Amino acid sequence: MSQLRIIPSLLLRGTGFYKTVRFKDPVYLGDPMNILRIFNEKEVDEIVIFDIAATPQTQEPNYSLLQDMASECFMPLAYGGGIRNLDQMKKLFRIGFEKVVVNSSAFDGPELLQKAAQIFGSQSVVVCIDVKKSAFGSYEAVAVGARRQTGWKPEEWAKHVAGLGVGEIIINSVDHDGTMQGYDIPLLRRVADAVKVPVIASGGAGKVQDFAAAIKDGHASACAAGAMFVFQGRHRAVLINVPSPKEVEAALGNN
Repeated sequence: MSQLRIIPSLLLRGTGFYKTVRFKDPVYLGDPMNILRIFNEKEVDEIVIFDIAATPQTQEPNYSLLQDMASECFMPLAYGGGIRNLDQMKKLFRIGFEKVVVNSSAFDGPELLQKAAQIFGSQSVVVCIDVKKSAFGSYEAVAVGARRQTGWKPEEWAKHVAGLGVGEIIINSVDHDGTMQGYDIPLLRRVADAVKVPVIASGGAGKVQDFAAAIKDGHASACAAGAMFVFQGRHRAVLINVPSPKEVEAALGNN
């Protein structure tokens, strides 16, 4: 699309795609295959799919459905949700996914990340850090769909997992999720300045200017977005809408 990596982030629950607001009130978007076909036509850079039910319900990834998705897509795919061991990762790579995204299980056994990076390569292993902000202004990494507190500051957890060999880190603001009111820039900057691996902004994008803010002010390396790509207008009608490369470049000041 553009020199900046723009990544649609799609939430899978059961056999459909949904979108949440602050991890609550999931809205059904439609059949995954139809939505992925549209993103194919839009020629997005890559897609990340999160199964939001897999970890809370201790489910295996739906390999059959995911294989169909991988067969449909022409762009690189990443998957997160319910990943607890290396065998699951192997299956995902075999069916066509280029990256695996680990979140909650890393807190229970960080050595999984180290082993995965050694076996599959750092470029294939991504950590997603969901972050909530307290009423007192402090940030904390949370897990299991923001149901579990971890006690980790996001920048400290980011440094820890980066030291284990992961290739990228997604910083996802629970408080900004689905609001389309912009990324949490101070959070992004805090984490990006603490690590040397690329940091992907997630949670809150509503316009292309938010991408520019994440890169220039938040020091992110790439931007993921959900609601911005699937909703249109103030009534949030479901419509796949991807900004053009010219729009993105203009927002970045590269035109």
